[in-house]
Amino acid sequence: MTGAVFQPELISLMKSILDEASAALPEAKRTSAIKTDMASVILARAAKGERNPTALKMSAIAAVSDCSHYSHDISEDRRAV
Repeated sequence: MTGAVFQPELISLMKSILDEASAALPEAKRTSAIKTDMASVILARAAKGERNPTALKMSAIAAVSDCSHYSHDISEDRRAV
């Protein structure tokens, strides 16, 4: 993604896609770390030429939905409380 240049319209679109993708997650997953991960996915896909808002949103959500390195991804029965 080095050297990618985005037009203002695309930047605005990517921001709205990130907001929509973040809002689609359960509240517990709406952290700054996850939002950063989703933004990275959107930027990388856009740098490769993807412009379909649905495809960008779904790839951002998919990238964080399978993550297990976030503590809140541990199922309730496995949490020590």
